Amino acid sequence: MRRVQRIALPKVAARFLARRQAAADKKRRRRKLDVSGDWKGARQAKSMRGVLTSLQTMMGERQRCMYCLDSHGSDIEHFRPKACYRSRIYHWPNLLLCCTECGRLKGNQFPLAGRRALLIDPSREDPWAHLDFDPVTGNICARFDVARNTWSPKGERTVAVLKLDQREALSAGYLQTLRRLSTAVRTALVGANLDADGLMLHLQQADDHGLLPWCLSDRGRAIAPFCDLYQQQPGVWRQCRRTLRL
Repeated sequence: MRRVQRIALPKVAARFLARRQAAADKKRRRRKLDVSGDWKGARQAKSMRGVLTSLQTMMGERQRCMYCLDSHGSDIEHFRPKACYRSRIYHWPNLLLCCTECGRLKGNQFPLAGRRALLIDPSREDPWAHLDFDPVTGNICARFDVARNTWSPKGERTVAVLKLDQREALSAGYLQTLRRLSTAVRTALVGANLDADGLMLHLQQADDHGLLPWCLSDRGRAIAPFCDLYQQQPGVWRQCRRTLRL
């Protein structure tokens, strides 16, 4: 999982969502809103293609799921479920791109702590502030907050809902990406003149699963070859982190 930068919708798509939400709100006040039917009808509209295309653009050429970053993002997902949050059915900031598996697992689940969401919204926050990675198993798990001496509640619930620590194919994909990133660093370290910009280009091209921020964090710095990069090329390490705004 990685932070995703939300882009502005094309005007036609934005106006379409606004009209649909206004109509849905009107039906809701009259207690005549069929959420599933209304959304199904909207999904078939030509203007909705602009919404899906914008979400796919946010994920780059591979158009990966915003939750797992492993499978193709094939559908529009409501971060706050449309069945429960009817005022946000067509709210652009509430729409994400997800794969079939993540959509099935999440369903209408939306755990809360009071009014605070306990699921990570990758379009609003850095997932690695709540998640950790096991470089041995490839599993995504909750991050331990040393200051509070407890596991991140948001990390725990996100992992539980999406079963990020129980999906073998997902773990295998993350491990494969870790190997690619590790190979890129090892190759760079044997070169005569290590160029930080060139290294970052290779790393970003190899990072299918958003693992690079973890690898360049204090947690990733504990394992080879990232510890070698930190020790042998501290200036390059710092520049790479600045590029990622870490």
